[in-house]
Amino acid sequence: MTDYSLTTSLLEWYQSNGRNLPWRVKGGAHPNPYIVLISEVMLQQTTVATVIPYFERFIKRFPTIFDLAAANIDEIYQYWEGLGYYSRARSLHSSVQKIVKEYKGIIPQTKEEILNLKGIGPYTAASILALGFNQAETVIDGNVIRVICRLYHLTSPINTLKQQIRELAENLTSQQHPADYASAIMDFGALICTPQNPQCLICPWNKKCQSFGQTDIDLIPLRPKINKKEKCGNVYIITNNIGQILIEKRREKGLLSGLWEFPWDEKCLFENAIDTGLNISHTFTHFKLTLKIYTLTTTNFSKGKFISPKDFKNYAFSTLMKKVWKTYSTKNY
Repeated sequence: MTDYSLTTSLLEWYQSNGRNLPWRVKGGAHPNPYIVLISEVMLQQTTVATVIPYFERFIKRFPTIFDLAAANIDEIYQYWEGLGYYSRARSLHSSVQKIVKEYKGIIPQTKEEILNLKGIGPYTAASILALGFNQAETVIDGNVIRVICRLYHLTSPINTLKQQIRELAENLTSQQHPADYASAIMDFGALICTPQNPQCLICPWNKKCQSFGQTDIDLIPLRPKINKKEKCGNVYIITNNIGQILIEKRREKGLLSGLWEFPWDEKCLFENAIDTGLNISHTFTHFKLTLKIYTLTTTNFSKGKFISPKDFKNYAFSTLMKKVWKTYSTKNY
């Protein structure tokens, strides 16, 4: 059964304490669901603080769904550059093109239709429907999982609690104010029920929280430990006889797909390549990659193209490749 007092007290807390974010309104659904769509895709596996400047720049360049649908994917990559998980940008572009073509630019309002859009899963679909259309969808992200587990003192590994967490979260979801409630519970987890040192004394739920005063509160929820694999490889700064540098466009599938990069490989070592003694490390979601930086002077390459370093700004590079160039150029330019 829904505990209306918990729902009501959280909504009251949100009105005074909820975050002011560039994609948010209070008092109901956002008047422009396109804003919700962009922000929710950007926020997938990315923090609010990181997303804000990217969102503001992106919306300034692509203010409507028609602007984004008509844009070239390479330009979209440039505005996404550094945000990571570039498949999100491709999926977003594909989705808005579908919305323009099949729905005349109007974002659909049913779960089935939203889930049919590329790159949209259950969490993002629920967020779009709640925040963009004020539908009573239960939004469950990491913050919500933490709040629910602590509220009911659920100490088992969260991978064994998925259905229970969902049912408990659904019981708290406001049927009258779902947009505000979705924002409220996420803000509550981000500002009050934080991973470490939660602000229990000012928590609007502390009287009913079963973890209040418990010594194990910082250990809840119990997440399975993930051991990141470590990989190594070689990356090449290849120049021609006029000082231009070879870049290649990565295939439109898999890790860092669609972006420009310096040639690199986990195993291959080009003949006559010179070891610079430099290396960089970059951590992805599931593994850590370390690349040794080599140089080579040649014009005998069929793939890619040679460009001047001053033109790098016109190409979308991943954070990994930006690290490579910064490390190399600091020593050599």
